[in-house]
Amino acid sequence: MAEFRLETERLVLRDWREEDWVPFYRHTNTPEVMRWLGGAMDAEKCAAQRARLESYRADHGFTFWAVERKADGGDLAGELLGFCGMKRSNQEGAPLGDMEIGWRFREDSWGKGYAREAAQACMDAGFKRFGAPHIVALTVAGNKGSWGLMKRLGMIRREDLDFPSEDFETHGTIIVYSITRDEWQRGKSAAAAVQ
Repeated sequence: MAEFRLETERLVLRDWREEDWVPFYRHTNTPEVMRWLGGAMDAEKCAAQRARLESYRADHGFTFWAVERKADGGDLAGELLGFCGMKRSNQEGAPLGDMEIGWRFREDSWGKGYAREAAQACMDAGFKRFGAPHIVALTVAGNKGSWGLMKRLGMIRREDLDFPSEDFETHGTIIVYSITRDEWQRGKSAAAAVQ
């Protein structure tokens, strides 16, 4: 399978390398980053998550890819910022098999537009390269940063798809956002017209 690589103005989204895993977990397996994801993980859970990410790539040709800042002299130049990408929705209660976008970024990269830039590139890839008819995103109601980004991406709240979950302990209900290929394209066309 050919190596996956996607570039944006400031970022590179790519397949994982062996040397990525230690800095990824050092920067993203923290209480604040993992607040809405069940808390910081022990070594066993980190290994299981790595195996899942690698299996998504092997099984489907896409995964939550490593995201690094280009070595361009900007803030966090050359640093691994986190992940962003696609998988087949596989959580019990979720819309199983749907293309699901997800992201996780280190705390010192928050508020700089990196997650949105990466997510927009992933949405394009999901619709154009991987042929998704629609894309879903999952979070919990308390995670305003996550669902706020979903809204900024043009995704629509789908209360009819919400489901109870014990995966993230005390948070109870997973909320779902969705966007179709046509909605994504209309949003991109409208944004281009404004520029």
